[in-house]
Amino acid sequence: MRILMLGNSFTAANNLPRKLAELTGGEVVSHTRGGARLSEHRNPDTKLGERTQAALAHEKWDYVVLQEMSHGPITAPKSFFSSVEQLCRQIREQGAVPVLYATWAYRKDSAKLRVKGWDYDEMARGLSEAYHKAARENHALIADVGQRFYELSETQDLYAGDGVHPNERGARLAAKTIAAAIQNDKENLL
Repeated sequence: MRILMLGNSFTAANNLPRKLAELTGGEVVSHTRGGARLSEHRNPDTKLGERTQAALAHEKWDYVVLQEMSHGPITAPKSFFSSVEQLCRQIREQGAVPVLYATWAYRKDSAKLRVKGWDYDEMARGLSEAYHKAARENHALIADVGQRFYELSETQDLYAGDGVHPNERGARLAAKTIAAAIQNDKENLL
């Protein structure tokens, strides 16, 4: 099984692709750049987009995992939904299954949440609603990592010191959630 992960530092953090490979037994390749949006992965005029577009066009993948910039689904929804739609279409045309890696709200007490003037629950709800809508509209699998963070963040430390990125435990939880979505899909195909 071959898995391509398209994202940014949330995908690259703490060797998440390696963790996913260990859990699935598959080969996992990641295309990331800190702060990258899915629109960049679509754009062959960018270095990251050129690499992603070549991989989608010329390599065989079983699953392609899509992760948007942390707050992109709520601050730039038009770009997010358009990028997901176009990438999902492209992924399916190549015979692969798209998986949305739904991310989490910033930690409740984080400086970044305060600076943005956002409420933790509102950010979590907004991200969840956007990712679920995009998954429904594009018949994509969803790895609802954000929901798992929301459920467990009161009892487990899942965030890095910046209150934004995952720590080692958070990355492990993300890998397990993505692996479960893929494994459930594989079992449904049998």
